[in-house]
Amino acid sequence: MSTAGRILSKLQLANNPYIKAFPNTAAKGGYLLTYLDTNPPTPRLAIGVSTQIPPTPKTFTENHEFLSILNEVLRKYAAQDPELRAQAQAFAGPGGATLGSHGAFFPQSRTQRSTRRTAAGLGGGGGAGGSGAGGASAQGGAGGAGVGGYVHLSDLRNPPDFGRIAFPEDILGSIEVDGTGNVIGEFEPSGTYRIITNEGILGLSHFLRTKLITRLTEEEQKSK
Repeated sequence: MSTAGRILSKLQLANNPYIKAFPNTAAKGGYLLTYLDTNPPTPRLAIGVSTQIPPTPKTFTENHEFLSILNEVLRKYAAQDPELRAQAQAFAGPGGATLGSHGAFFPQSRTQRSTRRTAAGLGGGGGAGGSGAGGASAQGGAGGAGVGGYVHLSDLRNPPDFGRIAFPEDILGSIEVDGTGNVIGEFEPSGTYRIITNEGILGLSHFLRTKLITRLTEEEQKSK
């Protein structure tokens, strides 16, 4: 088996078989992590680089341009994600509380709203940027029961237990819904999300992953 083939196999043994690893030819060592199959990969569209496989928080460095694209895709499509919409509907009803593995529902009365939404803040350490004050990780409460509020969109690598909220580093962002569970707001990045944690690497629903890969493929075609 080729070196590239061995690298791919090792990463696929982790918790995300959709992400590939290729030798980072632009550096003396390390690997580019990407959703795309193109070999050699396009560095500006890579998720990031790691000095080893499997990647860890200590060995991984994020690609700021990828994070910008990710947040743009989530802003455009998160409201259409079937999993998120179904859970928002379910927990807007009587007795609604947390949103299980995908997010959490919080009443409007206990949510601080941001007056300014930003693109990815994209700082070091894997954070997907957002407004600090009104982002998902700053919101609290117990929810549902016909009261409008916010839904958290969380990474699927580490689903919280039922009735629990995802850790801040697993929350991609939040979106506003009305009292009947219909989305009425725009996706807002949390500012606390990390692409890689000790629980694994970026994990999206099938719907959102497909939209992200489509966007990355389009960007790759533009660069040719």
